[in-house]
Amino acid sequence: MEFRSFFKRHIAILISVSWILFQLYIALVKPLHPMLQNPIHLLFALLLVFVYFPSGKGWLRVIDIVSGIALGFLAYYFIAHTLRLQTRWPYVDPILSIDIIAGLITIVLLLEAVRRAVGIELFILSLMFLVYAIWGKYFPGLLKFSGIGLNQFVELMVMGPDGIFGVPLSTSTSMIFYIILFGAFFSELGGKLLIDIGLKIGGRQYGGPAKAAVISSGLMGMVSGSAVANVSTTGVITIPLMKRIGYKPEEAGAIEAVASTGGQIMPPIMGVGAFIMAEFLGVRYGFIAKSAIFPALCYYLTLWFVVDFLARKRNIRQIQMEQFLSIEPILPRLHSLIPMIALIWYIFSGASLGRAAIMSTAIAILINGFNYILRFKNVLGLRDFLDCLIQATKQAVGVAVPTAACGIIIGIVVQSGLAAKASNLLISVGHNNLALSLIITMVGCIVLGMAVPTVAVYILGAVFFAPNLIKLGLPPLVAHMFVFYFGAIAQITPPVCLASFTAAGIAKASSWRTGWIAFSYALTGFLVPFAFAYKPELLLLGSFSESIGAFLLVICGGVLLASSLVGYFMVPIKSLLLRVILGVSAIGVILPEIISSILGLSIGALILIFNHIYVRRALKG
Repeated sequence: MEFRSFFKRHIAILISVSWILFQLYIALVKPLHPMLQNPIHLLFALLLVFVYFPSGKGWLRVIDIVSGIALGFLAYYFIAHTLRLQTRWPYVDPILSIDIIAGLITIVLLLEAVRRAVGIELFILSLMFLVYAIWGKYFPGLLKFSGIGLNQFVELMVMGPDGIFGVPLSTSTSMIFYIILFGAFFSELGGKLLIDIGLKIGGRQYGGPAKAAVISSGLMGMVSGSAVANVSTTGVITIPLMKRIGYKPEEAGAIEAVASTGGQIMPPIMGVGAFIMAEFLGVRYGFIAKSAIFPALCYYLTLWFVVDFLARKRNIRQIQMEQFLSIEPILPRLHSLIPMIALIWYIFSGASLGRAAIMSTAIAILINGFNYILRFKNVLGLRDFLDCLIQATKQAVGVAVPTAACGIIIGIVVQSGLAAKASNLLISVGHNNLALSLIITMVGCIVLGMAVPTVAVYILGAVFFAPNLIKLGLPPLVAHMFVFYFGAIAQITPPVCLASFTAAGIAKASSWRTGWIAFSYALTGFLVPFAFAYKPELLLLGSFSESIGAFLLVICGGVLLASSLVGYFMVPIKSLLLRVILGVSAIGVILPEIISSILGLSIGALILIFNHIYVRRALKG
């Protein structure tokens, strides 16, 4: 077993180093044609899947051996036929037998990789669309279409930019891989510092560890963009501390889950879907990141109010973290943040995302050398360096494989006209009503989020739902951001909420209760997309003064919502009826109609004043 583990690690290192060198070559030396670099990118990912997720023991290993040979054949095919694939006329030039063989092998291996590495849900969903592509003529009503013949199917899937090697996988190749590489190195070099900053700041507040979780997870989320990874990284520190000072296990897990999920909507890096959004919309990623600033702040500030009100209600006072943890001094380590600062500067200065990530990674490696020379503690040795490479390619597999699978679905949806039919159906169901269409989109994205990863939710939502919202008058950025938000929030939406379940495991709490508490704490995250749908200024699409006004209104609504959820604002709110009215008032404030905002603020303020006077008199009496 030790030999096998040793062999597997070194094979993984060899593949990882080769993949990274290839990616650096196409970024820094000579970019290749998309019909060559995208297939090679995917082949590296598939190869690692068969290394990390072997078939099993005994004769089952034959499957992996055959798969490896098949991957070698595909590498030969895409390299040897690259000139023909680049210059042929789509749907005009003939399809060769070798094209059909290579196309079918690519699809089979990709589906098997999805089953092993991503999950059975996306595997089944992809199979359903393949069945639809073949037997579409037997489907009823609007779903019926003539079907796709074998030659046309292979042409669509692997011989052009509309199938597996389309925009999602192309974005993985040209942008996302480099961001993941940066995140892997920075998490090792500066991740602990970000967590310690959160612990230092939060430890001096009411309910210190809970606020530390909000700050630390927000900061880590700026780099990782993965809810489950954030929970696993910061939750092992903050959740036990929250429990120790008085938060219930379910509350501690819920706070960490909500804080970690927010990382996917927190600039500058956000979730993987945001990079694909930039490609879909044809805009620079910096524009996407800038637009997401106010909604992300609304999300985190409301969560901050929730944990603060909980702490004050139960008199969970601040603690000095040094009683429980050994936190190294912050100032001598601040230089470790330079790579992240450099990445933010590059992104917002207009540099290409891939080059920005590569330069920032190089800076991180230089910082590591600086730490070594000065004999600082946080230094990556050769083994740690190789671990970063392995971790980066592991995460890249988790993006390349599902985005390629989404390419299958997108190709079939476009070729069959299903996207247009779905859009027309949604319009007919919504009766051209934007509010109803937004609710349908929200539900659709959350349902998808129960089955497939966040990046796949966004891609599918962008194909099925965003066009309908754009037809109803929403700016493209708003429509796509709406879909993106609910794809991310699905991570904490019961019954399937992976971030909440992960946090519950660390907290040793009920997964079901933790999931529902996290859902309630994240309610602002469900309301904010509706707010910017009606008030695009919240996404900085308008004058700055209008954007600030929209932001402040949402924050006021967040305070009222936190008071309603917790039952506290300066003094306890014991009446359930008052809390319900307060919650309704909060929704009225956040929703951007002027009348509803004024009414919500007025009623909410009156309830808080009335409750404060009533409780004070009761205490005196």
